[in-house]
Amino acid sequence: MAGLEIERKFLVKGDGYKQLAFDSSRIKQGYICSERGRTVRVRIRDSRGYLTIKGPSENGGLSRYEFEKEITLDEATQLMALCEPGIIDKRRYLVKSGSHTFEVDEFYGENEGLVMAEVELGSEDESYEKPDFIGEEVTGDRRYYNSQLRRNPFSVWGGEGR
Repeated sequence: MAGLEIERKFLVKGDGYKQLAFDSSRIKQGYICSERGRTVRVRIRDSRGYLTIKGPSENGGLSRYEFEKEITLDEATQLMALCEPGIIDKRRYLVKSGSHTFEVDEFYGENEGLVMAEVELGSEDESYEKPDFIGEEVTGDRRYYNSQLRRNPFSVWGGEGR
């Protein structure tokens, strides 16, 4: 799948999202390249592998080009060995809100304590219903990009400066 990714990111209040979730999966991901303006990510989601390439963020982090392709679990495992240091480990919960699905990520390891939600939109000005667990918006704040959390984990800075 390739195209323009338009999403908003938020911090999450409480754990009420867990009861509202209709699905969840464990995700481990690494970065072959995480330079500013482009990332190449390898992801293992439960027992499936994915290779994702993302371009530079535009409009304050609201949108960017994304290409994603499913690869075999064996390929993903081999590519993980090529990744830069620091693996992102999280559980993703899917929660419906109106006509949208919020993806809520609960992080583990060095990012333990961080819970974020994102919603993908069809256009930058598309309206959406915010569930009660949605907190402060962090769209465009690079500290919350997974590629940055790999380098500078939440446990080091703990959300200071928000």
